[in-house]
Amino acid sequence: MTELTPIIAIDGPAGSGKSSVSKEVARRRGFGLLDTGAGYRALSWHLRATGVDTTDSDAVIAALGGFDLRLGLDPEDRSVSVGGVDVTTEIRTPEVTAAIAGFVKVPEVRAYLNAIYRRLAGESGLGGVVIEGRDITSVVAPDAPVRILMTASPEVRAARRGQELGADTATVHAAIVARDASDSHVLDLAEADPGVDVVDSTELDFEQTIEAVTAVIDRKLEAHNGR
Repeated sequence: MTELTPIIAIDGPAGSGKSSVSKEVARRRGFGLLDTGAGYRALSWHLRATGVDTTDSDAVIAALGGFDLRLGLDPEDRSVSVGGVDVTTEIRTPEVTAAIAGFVKVPEVRAYLNAIYRRLAGESGLGGVVIEGRDITSVVAPDAPVRILMTASPEVRAARRGQELGADTATVHAAIVARDASDSHVLDLAEADPGVDVVDSTELDFEQTIEAVTAVIDRKLEAHNGR
């Protein structure tokens, strides 16, 4: 039986830097990169394009059978297509993003997309695939050999995100605190599950954070390959 590609699962609260760090780690190590958020955006685009009400759970579930998703794993060229149509740019519009809220918590949708993510990563043939996003370590890939929760203090995350967006830090901080409350299950995971390594970048710069994450990956993959 062919060995499946090892998955590096990276979770983290809003503004933790998981997206930028995941991309750089994947680039340096020659790993694939799977952005789970792109899958939800692509489904949102598909539903809107086919006239499905994104708030109608039954209609959304019925539409999953015709949802042909392809996600590129190259960290430098993360293409997204639906039914052979390149939607890499189209899925980033505010309208597509806003429509995700209508179905993101539907269990059947999450299960369907999670199965796609696991298949794409496991059958890629690469030396590893970094999967980043929400609920990665707990739901998408709970059995991954490497599971990392990236975090930092709310103040630091707000400052970083505010600089990135050119927004007022106080406003961003309030938004992050609210998002943390809704994502508390992710934060609890740091203490509840000893299989998840926590990388706190509160006092680390970007390069130091990369080093901390890659150190965890090397240690866990070495243990996994020597099992």
